[in-house]
Amino acid sequence: MTPVRYAMVGGGEGAFIGPVHRTAAAIAGNCRLVAGALSADPDKAARSGAAIGLPTDRSYASYQAMLAGERARPEDERAEFIAIVTPNHMHAPVAEAALEAGFPVLCDKPLGDTLEAAIRIQQAAGRTGGLVGVTHTYLGYPMVRQACDLVAGGTLGAVRRVAVRYTQGWLSKAEDARGKQAEWRTDPARSGVGGAFGDIGVHAFNLVEYVCGQAMRKISADIAAVVPGRVLDDDGAALFHLHGGARGTLVASQICAGDANGLS
Repeated sequence: MTPVRYAMVGGGEGAFIGPVHRTAAAIAGNCRLVAGALSADPDKAARSGAAIGLPTDRSYASYQAMLAGERARPEDERAEFIAIVTPNHMHAPVAEAALEAGFPVLCDKPLGDTLEAAIRIQQAAGRTGGLVGVTHTYLGYPMVRQACDLVAGGTLGAVRRVAVRYTQGWLSKAEDARGKQAEWRTDPARSGVGGAFGDIGVHAFNLVEYVCGQAMRKISADIAAVVPGRVLDDDGAALFHLHGGARGTLVASQICAGDANGLS
């Protein structure tokens, strides 16, 4: 199989999820990074591109330049899809521009920093006929896949009750928000309307629907900014109903001190 060529927006120096995506793609062997606009800072974008071996003519200073440059290349050379690994507030602008330029999009969660932003991406996909995918954690894990098979095959019987818990402790104190990853995640202008629920709660919701094979029907959530001075939620819980009749509970928190990344 010939690897699918892709270009990345975001994921430069100091980024977290961009290198994770690139590593996973390299291990899978079915995708190959050919271009990138790895930072909104042109100098940082150039350094980041050089650090991972991108040719200088395909390490772009902006996503706009990247889309124009890739579209101008022969069809058998240009990127075949765009991976978006920026902070949340840039998901919609980049995705819309990529779709309008004729490129499929693979966007890190959440799809948009607001519902309106996500709807704009949906509308752009409808106008252009472009494909949009959203990345979530753990869907490829063998145990998760096995759980899906057990539920789908009826081995466990009908799903009646679901409980999911996704907890971290890295934002349990105000001073924890000083690093690069925390700064934008606790800033409504860059993270959007969701804090912990938008960062890791969405993964938990996705796992429920994926494993159970049922969509959410009703949701009631209680979220809070527990750490003094914080604007976005850092802790919360939800009750939900699935379309198949099951009921469940979900906890998502980033103030559980001592918990690195707990999912159950």
